[in-house]
Amino acid sequence: MSELSVDHLIGIKSLTESDIQLIFDTADNFKQVINRPIKKVPTLRDITIANLFFENSTRTKLSFELAEKRLSADVINFSANSSSVSKGETLVDTVNNILAMKVDMVVMRHPNPGASVFLSQRVNSKIINAGDGAHEHPTQALLDSYSIREKLGGVAGKKVVIVGDILHSRVAMSNIFCLQKLGAEVMVCGPKTLLPKYIDKMGVKVETDIRKALQWCDVANMLRIQMERLDISYFPSLREYTMQYGLTSQLLKELNKPITIMHPGPINRGIEISSAIADSDQAIILNQVENGVAIRMAILYLLAQKIDRPQ
Repeated sequence: MSELSVDHLIGIKSLTESDIQLIFDTADNFKQVINRPIKKVPTLRDITIANLFFENSTRTKLSFELAEKRLSADVINFSANSSSVSKGETLVDTVNNILAMKVDMVVMRHPNPGASVFLSQRVNSKIINAGDGAHEHPTQALLDSYSIREKLGGVAGKKVVIVGDILHSRVAMSNIFCLQKLGAEVMVCGPKTLLPKYIDKMGVKVETDIRKALQWCDVANMLRIQMERLDISYFPSLREYTMQYGLTSQLLKELNKPITIMHPGPINRGIEISSAIADSDQAIILNQVENGVAIRMAILYLLAQKIDRPQ
């Protein structure tokens, strides 16, 4: 049976193209499962998974939890706000205490970049990175590329523009790595203050005019402005940002072709994307959410195959 080349899912950077294809093929099977009347399979029975969320999350947390329960795993949920972390406990102590309870896998979101790498070097469990600071968010990038493959029949050769706050976005970083590995052309678009200084060295096109970017692309992935990470003012006002980079029906009417609209969520309606577009047929935002469960089931299943079980 095919297996992943990695023991942990830390970032897209560490995956090969064949790893990504294996995850997609496995997700195809699980997508059929979650659309059946009986959605549960006993695949991960007796596997215990801890969801450690040191940052707020809605979709990722619910999606992982649902994926784990669909696979019949035992699930424990941990939220930093209501734990001893607020009393000064360190990350390693927190995790060691949880591992003392015999946990097989850890799904972790953390505000510091590299937290999942740090953890994978210190504990025996399989680690899945559910987002670390502005570094990577691998499962989001995988479900985005999977959604493009489903909608357009493949990713190779497709033109994808990522619009918005690229500087603070782990979704943008993981998406760039994933799309490039699958053979897509990638462009980033946003105000110069929200584009990383050396972004062009990653082999992506850079554009500051959203009209030109939309004219070029097949798929537009709209990112939200990450207000919680803005330590200084990167643009005059939200109103000004919306006028320059907000996706509206008028902008789409000006194009001479249909394009696919994506958004990783949470959506700030009326800022980076209008309600009319978010709810239109061109948007595949809710498909992304559905695919997120299938992709996360696939990752959990494939990593569980690598757990050393006593004979």
